[in-house]
Amino acid sequence: MKPAQHPTALRTAQRLSDAGIDTQVVEFEQPTRTSAEAAAAIGCSVAEIAKSIVFRGKTSGQAVVVVASGDNRVCEAKVAAAVGEALARADADFVRAATGYAIGGVAPIGHAQPVKLLLDEDLQRFDTVWAAAGTPFSVFALSPEQLRRLTGVAWSDVRQAG
Repeated sequence: MKPAQHPTALRTAQRLSDAGIDTQVVEFEQPTRTSAEAAAAIGCSVAEIAKSIVFRGKTSGQAVVVVASGDNRVCEAKVAAAVGEALARADADFVRAATGYAIGGVAPIGHAQPVKLLLDEDLQRFDTVWAAAGTPFSVFALSPEQLRRLTGVAWSDVRQAG
């Protein structure tokens, strides 16, 4: 683990600093693309990873970003109901165009275009969660409350039952 050097991770670090979040963006030699990879690199549980799942709104064409606990499967029907439109899969090109980030590195902030954002209420189980910082090798820690304040979004039930 080392301090962020990638320009995208540095931009995320600046956004966090500008928002008054006292945290450090760190980079790893190994990828942190999946929740399991990130948890292994950080040394935390998979559930403490705030993973970003991106969908495409079928009507609006807008990106829908769900920041979910790493151990949860996201229920597409709950997300569709929350945002008021059916969802479609988002391919890598759409994710990069809409968020400005590659799959595996989508940060919960600093998106290239306006997105509909949902926060998984299950993240509140932890004192600290880890989110991607814009690259598949960079992450940052913050409290769930800091994440909520930073994004300005209320908590949602997005977990798939079972």
